[in-house]
Amino acid sequence: MAQTTAAAPGPRQHDTREAVLFGGVYGSVLACSMVAALSQYGHTSRASRRYDALWLLVTALASALAHGYAHYIAEREPHRRWDVLRTLVDEWPLVTAVLPTVLLLAGAGWGWWPPKGVEYAAFVLNIVLLFTLGLATALRSHRSSPVAVLTGLVDALLGVIVVVANAIIK
Repeated sequence: MAQTTAAAPGPRQHDTREAVLFGGVYGSVLACSMVAALSQYGHTSRASRRYDALWLLVTALASALAHGYAHYIAEREPHRRWDVLRTLVDEWPLVTAVLPTVLLLAGAGWGWWPPKGVEYAAFVLNIVLLFTLGLATALRSHRSSPVAVLTGLVDALLGVIVVVANAIIK
């Protein structure tokens, strides 16, 4: 009697749409929260905005690494050699979602626009991103336009609540 060996399955592949939405929301809230935390001390020089941009990017990369690693550990199955790297790479939407805010902060640091008050533009940018993600998912789920807009508004409002709560806690 011959024994067959099944190849070890890889980690659960997360739906691309799910990963983009999760990463987009997580990254937007992370960007807002980080900008609020970094700006609370009133440092608005060009150098501090460049530092803020770098710190936000490092934080996003660390968050993506932690989240990918958590997926890898939580989905305890036999893994192939490079599965952990694929699991980490799957976190690209989180890092991508913070890049507009990184660019906004870096631009203020490079003198493209005034560094003072750029945190308000970053906040608006990320709330608009949350609204857009909510709207897009509702439309993709075949909701009517008014319901989709309401869904986007509620998602944006929830994002504001989370960011304000984070700012108060810190």
